[in-house]
Amino acid sequence: MASKDELRAELKVLLKERDAFMIAHNYQRDEVQEAADLTGDSLALSQAAADSNAKVIVFCGVHFMAESAAILAPEKTIILPRIDAGCPMADMITAEQLAVEKEKRPGVPVVAYVNTSASVKALSDICCTSANAARVVDSVESESVYMIPDRNLSMYVSKQTDKKMEWWDGFCVTHDMLTPAEVFKAKEEHPGAVFVCHPECAPDVVELADYVCSTSGMYKYAKETEAKTIIVGTEMGILYRLKLDNPDKEFVMPSESLICPNMKLTTLEDVVVSLREMKNIVSVPEEIRLKAVASLERMLAVPREY
Repeated sequence: MASKDELRAELKVLLKERDAFMIAHNYQRDEVQEAADLTGDSLALSQAAADSNAKVIVFCGVHFMAESAAILAPEKTIILPRIDAGCPMADMITAEQLAVEKEKRPGVPVVAYVNTSASVKALSDICCTSANAARVVDSVESESVYMIPDRNLSMYVSKQTDKKMEWWDGFCVTHDMLTPAEVFKAKEEHPGAVFVCHPECAPDVVELADYVCSTSGMYKYAKETEAKTIIVGTEMGILYRLKLDNPDKEFVMPSESLICPNMKLTTLEDVVVSLREMKNIVSVPEEIRLKAVASLERMLAVPREY
């Protein structure tokens, strides 16, 4: 078995030989984020993939993210190092299920979180991220909106808009496990600490937060806050860059459950092998891609907010 140094050396050569660009989500293993050309949230990475001049994109994340890159950059080869890296929340709603919900609500626009499959995006009117969800919902020219698939994000947005909202009963298995008791315990053990959390957390957890935002928003908040100790209510992978960017601050995980097994599947060896063998390529059928890209482009026309 190759050592980490050997893998890094081979990866560097392969990226050059394959004309490849390696991107990694904020929740990936430290070793993967360290080796990536760019780290970030799912949509920003997909946009970067589309803007890149590289022929091959190595997307270290989960399946729906690689699909989003394929939707925005159909001319490129998109590799997902672990083809079995899925997203339980994205899998909680299928295109068939969404079609049934749309029939129940004729004329009501569907706002789809980017954490959905390409086929679900294709049936939706507009996409959103955790950062711009409220703004996207407000941008829709309708008094009513149906939001999918995350109930927690939907409930969070419903408190920020005058729109009449309904939503699918999906959730992020990882974020949803964080409890108020765990947050209270962390606050008690770290007096004066601030609590920042992701809107995918349950409403009773979100209510305890000093600041609610996306992963990108957390990086910005951590740099700007005067607090020296920050309790982090999102997947633990975010600690890699938080600590790198803020060596003078302490970051506390309030729960051991804040780890996504799917995000942690990808290893440095997986990246090297997939690129060496040019395998685990993700593509989206053109008829689905064209509809899905329209939903993404409508979202991209709405100013993004962190």
